[in-house]
Amino acid sequence: MNGSMINAVVSMGGLQQKLDMIADNIANVNTVGYKRKEATFEDLLTNVRKQPNDFRQPGRMTPLDFNQGWGSQLTMIKPNLEQGTIATTGKDTDFAIEGNALFEVIVNANGDRAYTRNGAFQLTVNANGDNILATAEGYPIVSTVVTQPGNVVVEQPVTVPDGYKLDIGADGSAQGVATDGTTINLGTIKLMQATRPSALTQLDDNLFSVAEGLNVGDVIQVVTPDADNAIALRQGSLEQSNVDMSGEMTELINVQRAYQLVARALTSSDSMMGLANGLRR
Repeated sequence: MNGSMINAVVSMGGLQQKLDMIADNIANVNTVGYKRKEATFEDLLTNVRKQPNDFRQPGRMTPLDFNQGWGSQLTMIKPNLEQGTIATTGKDTDFAIEGNALFEVIVNANGDRAYTRNGAFQLTVNANGDNILATAEGYPIVSTVVTQPGNVVVEQPVTVPDGYKLDIGADGSAQGVATDGTTINLGTIKLMQATRPSALTQLDDNLFSVAEGLNVGDVIQVVTPDADNAIALRQGSLEQSNVDMSGEMTELINVQRAYQLVARALTSSDSMMGLANGLRR
């Protein structure tokens, strides 16, 4: 296999991965809180080759050295956390985040955490019979509660007692409101901000996690909504996908054309090798 075939094959592999990524974005154009994925490419090693001495001919202006590349590869797929359109639903368990932040959820019995922008929550009953706020898949939403006495901050699911209605403020503070107007404190919904979005790994169920081997604190940090960071929680609303269909279709056409061009180069290289193998002295 010659260099041109290696170049073409490697590049086709990266372009196929990007096609799959674009297809995933298009398939999730109507998924609540979905964040479009973006791909990053880089050139592989490029060698500088020298022409043979016989190439030196009087009057020839072609340089004696030439570059031989080995194609390009997809090096990173990262989420674009740009905010999508916020739509009003009027449902008490629907929440949208304005600004750069993520909900934190508990994904298993070990207490492992994941993060999402999908605020289509529901009240579900846990093993203890309590009504807790959770995702549609049943992952509890994490909140912080200051215990008395001692002022110790404890992380736990948002628990709504029977007979109370959930009310969330723009700063994430949660209250239970009874029919007679009395209120009880239910803690504060915990919000996280990604300082290194490229280090987030996309999981199933529209969730993100910190890539294995990285320190969680270096990738994502606790954030408190306020006017300075322009972060706020909106109850009764949902954030839509930030996928722009027209942009994705344009990118799809560009990648398809690039793939066809590289495939044509591979075919041409194969034809040239066939001609060379057919030569007779």
